[in-house]
Amino acid sequence: MTSGTVRRTRILVVDDDVRIQRMLAQYLGEEGFDVDVAGGSSQMRARMAGAKFDAVLLDLVLPGDCDGLQLAREIRSGSDVPIIMLSGRDDVMDRVVGLEVGADDYIGKPFHLREVLARVKTVLRRRSPAGDPVRIEGDVFRFEGWKLDVERRAVTNPAGDEVAMSTGEFDMLHVFAAHAGRVLTRDMLMDLTRKRGRDGFDRTIDALIVRLRRKIETDPASPRLIKSVRGVGYLFTARLETASGQP
Repeated sequence: MTSGTVRRTRILVVDDDVRIQRMLAQYLGEEGFDVDVAGGSSQMRARMAGAKFDAVLLDLVLPGDCDGLQLAREIRSGSDVPIIMLSGRDDVMDRVVGLEVGADDYIGKPFHLREVLARVKTVLRRRSPAGDPVRIEGDVFRFEGWKLDVERRAVTNPAGDEVAMSTGEFDMLHVFAAHAGRVLTRDMLMDLTRKRGRDGFDRTIDALIVRLRRKIETDPASPRLIKSVRGVGYLFTARLETASGQP
């Protein structure tokens, strides 16, 4: 890539159906994306080892010993690239499990190409959110030894280690930090994390919070930072600190 050239957004489609591969590659290509395809786990790993992708469209049911959920978990263990699951199974539990292992969105088959495009643009937009409600100290939030850097989209734990987070997890933590000490309903969380319009699916929020607790709570089964407020929503109890570490 020559100096001054803008890199096109790159999408990886992982699906064993060649027709779907071609259809998505052609449509998204016409919309300005660079699209690579993979028919299974080995091809996916090879593609991801050789290139950086901005989003992955991942089929839930794949041939071989790894299904889409296993691959989503594998991707998420080392990357925060947005993952959109594709599935012909209309099962609520599939959606919940997909979100719990780190997927950012879920589209049922058959799908409209315009819907896929809209979902892709949404997850990409959430990587660079604009108009967030509260910004302090150069877009850096500090709490309980943790550091959330909005501009870098990075989260560092009290030991100084960067913690990998999905787009949805990062956005959720950002919203909580920006509204610390305030009870937020699921509707408010859906609006603030830009998940409104995704089937009004309250369990999407719950699944994200389960995942987030696993990453920031000492004991996720007995959370101290993200408290459930029965019948209402959630409360982020951490006290924000100044750059000097003082409340």
